[in-house]
Amino acid sequence: MIVIVCVDQRNGLAFNGRRQSRDRMVAADILKESAGRRLWMTPSSRRLFLPEAEISQAPDCLDRAGPGELCFVEGQLLRPWMDRIEGMILYRWDRVYPADLHLDVVPSLPAWHLVSAGELSGFSHKKIEKEVYLR
Repeated sequence: MIVIVCVDQRNGLAFNGRRQSRDRMVAADILKESAGRRLWMTPSSRRLFLPEAEISQAPDCLDRAGPGELCFVEGQLLRPWMDRIEGMILYRWDRVYPADLHLDVVPSLPAWHLVSAGELSGFSHKKIEKEVYLR
């Protein structure tokens, strides 16, 4: 599976128990990225997306996502699924938040390869970096 995660500049996932991934431009880009592939997420994450979007939702979405499928993850550590993670799409905010949960799987060489990088103009953030990694 390919996990999709939103982080701040220090790989923070959540602050004060709240998600760091509420930006409608990021949600639109995730749907664009998932075109032709299955996209999984939890029911609480589903609320960030348009009602008509084709999304598979389950509390155990990381267990259900198969090879090549996308899984949008919020506020959850990834290490227990390392053997199943084929790639990672990071949306990185242009800020540092007082995070109380940090990404526990940070893509780095030699196991991970950056295959693309770019920027989005977000709704809540002027600049959002998008990094796509494969293992």
